[in-house]
Amino acid sequence: MDHLRRIGQLRRRLTKAGLPGLVVTHLADVRYLCGFTGSSAALAITRRAARLFTDGRYTEQAREEVSAAEVQIVKDSPAGNAIEWLAAQPGVKTAGFDPARTTVAELARWKAALPSRLRRGFLSALSAPLVEPLRWVKDEDELALMAEAALVGCKLFEHILGFIRPGLREMEVAAELEHRARLLGAEGMSFETIVASGARSALPHGRATGARLPRRGFVTLDFGVILKGYCSDMSRTVFLGSPRARERNAYQAVLEAQEAGVAAVSSGASCGDVDEAARSVLRGAGLAEAFTHSTGHGVGLEIHEPPRIGAGQTTRLLAGMVVTIEPGIYLAGEFGIRIEDMVAVTRTGGQVLTPAPKVLIEL
Repeated sequence: MDHLRRIGQLRRRLTKAGLPGLVVTHLADVRYLCGFTGSSAALAITRRAARLFTDGRYTEQAREEVSAAEVQIVKDSPAGNAIEWLAAQPGVKTAGFDPARTTVAELARWKAALPSRLRRGFLSALSAPLVEPLRWVKDEDELALMAEAALVGCKLFEHILGFIRPGLREMEVAAELEHRARLLGAEGMSFETIVASGARSALPHGRATGARLPRRGFVTLDFGVILKGYCSDMSRTVFLGSPRARERNAYQAVLEAQEAGVAAVSSGASCGDVDEAARSVLRGAGLAEAFTHSTGHGVGLEIHEPPRIGAGQTTRLLAGMVVTIEPGIYLAGEFGIRIEDMVAVTRTGGQVLTPAPKVLIEL
């Protein structure tokens, strides 16, 4: 990862925003800019210097991971120390911070640590994030890591097909999936695993419970892994037993909607148009009201990143973005179906990173 290049890109944004300094406290942003993976850190950046502040637990780790910034070990508040350092830098009369990542209590503490003459005007709330937009478009290294994480997800799906059977508790399925993920090298799961069976499959976020898998009915699996910091995300819905015509038709409608959404992904396409490509298929099948969420979202160092692929969203996709396409239908008290792929946006279309089977699997 070329962290110096990323910090250079950020500095150009700082100059454009008229800011001589910036404090970065969101850990995903810190990791993106300098490679540090610890749980306590702040990165201070000026037009000429970059300094990472962390505590003594991470002395060795910071030295190993960080080369694009100086490292300073502190005894208390990395962010407070970063702001004090920024205030002491020549020519830095104001420093930006991201209000979306800063609590009122944190801001009060930061101001209290400054000399009284700087408390009113030194810290400047950004009107829009500066680091996050850099993360939306992935470079080649990031795309390779995300493709690798997505393929781990596909292997997990293949494994779990041989494990699922009626009578198992949903949490047993989730535990098996998560255990296998660790064996395949995952650092962890990118979100709480969803295993929703029978009537519970109609819950869009049906986290695994003690409920037993039915002899006959849908089972929705939605899961992802973290590999070298990057998240994967995929959903598949399978059927235990033999589906009736209505269930089979509903599945086919979701599959066609999902494939229409994938086909609409391309550099320059608006997120609203991609959403509509999927939604219109379900509308045509009389299932539009059962599709209750957006079609997808960005993925990267965090499981949910911009852009949002939803109705009326005017953001345009850019080559290098990675998004999910995940339409679903949810019929309360009956069943639900969701199918989700991760798709890398290319200049000419979209590359599916999760090529696991999507035809209806009957177990």
